[in-house]
Amino acid sequence: MAALRVPRRRGRPRTRPAVVLAAKAYSSRAIRTHLRRRAIRAVIPIPADQRAHRVRRGSHGGRPPVFDRDAYKQRNTVERCINRLKQWRGIATRYEKTAMIYLAGLHLAGIFLWSTR
Repeated sequence: MAALRVPRRRGRPRTRPAVVLAAKAYSSRAIRTHLRRRAIRAVIPIPADQRAHRVRRGSHGGRPPVFDRDAYKQRNTVERCINRLKQWRGIATRYEKTAMIYLAGLHLAGIFLWSTR
């Protein structure tokens, strides 16, 4: 998370995005604390075991973290796009040696996917 960079049109890349959408695997206290310190809103679902642990502790379990379902739906859109791109064998296995050729393949796949919608 510390190496996170957000590209911009000009100037150096931003190091603080507004929101981070992540899977349940990233729902650790360390990651949430790191994001909170950097004033980044975390949209990460809570795994069932963490929820059960909080309920078992009762009033000492603390308040559950805020979860925005509408923002999390955007993550699903990105995941589906990545899955459609991975249907292209060259992109899924990364046959190309240079990043420029790989990026060209991504552009071609994106054009085909966009035109067949």
